[in-house]
Parts: sequence; structure tokens; C-alpha cells
Amino acid sequence: MYFAFLMLWIIFNGRFTIEILLFGIVIAAMFYWFICKFMGYKMETDLKIIKNLFPGIHYIAVLIFEVILANIAVVKLVLTPRIEIKPVLVRFKTDLRSDQAKAVLANSITLTPGTITCDLEPDGTFIVHCLDHQMAVGMDDSKFVQLLRRMEGVK
Repeated sequence: MYFAFLMLWIIFNGRFTIEILLFGIVIAAMFYWFICKFMGYKMETDLKIIKNLFPGIHYIAVLIFEVILANIAVVKLVLTPRIEIKPVLVRFKTDLRSDQAKAVLANSITLTPGTITCDLEPDGTFIVHCLDHQMAVGMDDSKFVQLLRRMEGVK
């Protein structure tokens, strides 16, 4: 958060000089102290963000790759008249602990063509509609779940 304040200071000034940088360092420190003291912000939050920065970038790259693969699979299903489409509802439970990780998983499933998260129950049970039964294979231990487990610290 400190670096975000410092970058905002430099961007809002519209130019970069040593004076602007030095004032920015002091002002960003004052803002950071203020939010820690009076707004309940904790330094652990910054450490958690930094710790999950590269795994988060990796997660986004895997998501993009999986979306491309799913697009190809859906196009193949739609354009091949001989293939019989068998839609299915899948119910699986995940061991992800945080609500944020569960929401990211639900959104990732919905963003992937051919699958839609229909329901997410509080105990971590997902109900997912798959366009074809082959798309449901291995959904409970997918790459998304494995990466989110690693980001949460659950191996």
C-alpha cells in the first residue's frame, strides 16, 4: 500500500524530480501510518499481497490458457454434427477455506466456456452445469483448485 501511495503521488504530480520523490516518500509514509493507525489496515495484508503476487499472475495465465482450450472444445462440439452433446450438472466439494478463493474458483469456472457455476453453498459445495459430460471430468481437483490451494497455503 505504501508503494501505491508513492506511485499515486508521483503520477498526480505529473513529473518526476528528486524533490517530488522525497516529498512523496514522506507523504506516503504519513498516509500509510494513518491507515494503519486509524483504519485498521495491517502490514500483514501487504505481505500477503506480495506473497501472492507471482502465484496470482500464474493463476491468470493458467485461466487464459484454459479459456482458450475450452473455447476450442466448445467450437468443436457446436460445429461437429455427429457428436452427441450430453449436458450434466456436477456437484463437488472443495477444501478451499476463504470465501475469496471460493468466489475466484466460481468465477473461473463460469469464465471458462461450456461451464457455469449454478450454486456455491457455504460449506464449499459447488454445483456446476457443464455443456458436455467430458467437461466435468476432474473438476473437483482441477488446476484452478490446486493453484488456489497453494495460494491459501493448503497443500
